[in-house]
Amino acid sequence: MLQYSETLDVVTFTEHLSLPAGMDPDGEYAMPPGDVGEYAAEVREAAKSAPTRVLLGVEVDWLDDRVNPEITTLGDVDVDLVLGSVHFMGDWVFDDPSRLDEWEGRDIEQVWRDYFERVVAAAHSGHFDVMAHTDLVKKFGFRPTDSIISALAQEVAAEFKSAGVAYEVSTAGLRKPCGELYPSQAFVEAFARAGVPATTGSDAHAPEELGYHLADAETALKNAGYTELCYHVQRERVMVAL
Repeated sequence: MLQYSETLDVVTFTEHLSLPAGMDPDGEYAMPPGDVGEYAAEVREAAKSAPTRVLLGVEVDWLDDRVNPEITTLGDVDVDLVLGSVHFMGDWVFDDPSRLDEWEGRDIEQVWRDYFERVVAAAHSGHFDVMAHTDLVKKFGFRPTDSIISALAQEVAAEFKSAGVAYEVSTAGLRKPCGELYPSQAFVEAFARAGVPATTGSDAHAPEELGYHLADAETALKNAGYTELCYHVQRERVMVAL
């Protein structure tokens, strides 16, 4: 909903960088190869007349044990933010609704551990400023026990702090089967205790999703003790009052 968009002070576009050949044959997951320059030009042009501050970002996938090699195509594109995310576990795109049946028969706790192993490796890679939708693995409602989630939250929070990355509280999860923020309050509170900086996002894939329920994200952060948020300009973190 657009009810919050008029109060947004900063908007950062974070289109998905194109994926290596064969990983996105139908063009469903990311921008087409070779489009990053055009994308960047469009964002910078839009920023000139926008009523709010518009910044240029890109979302880049971590692929098991390495950053998406397409990151090299950024070249001379002067991005403000590189957002890191994990959607692939081997050749399984675990958050794709068309591949939901591949969850059947899997050890859910092990899936979560395998997912967060990749998230932590990505955080430590040095490629990313902010980690996106940190517990995306819960999208379809498959979860281990609360005690496992709590333990993972503490472990990931310590790793993020060590890696020096920030994380995103995304309202996109409210539009998905899990029906809650990414990440859950358990993670937000663990990150707050560890002193990990936070930002907010709506992961809008359509204009009407811009600013979607950002007040809920802000409430979650305030309840965890946050008093500041961050955004990035030319890859440098800027802190603002929450």
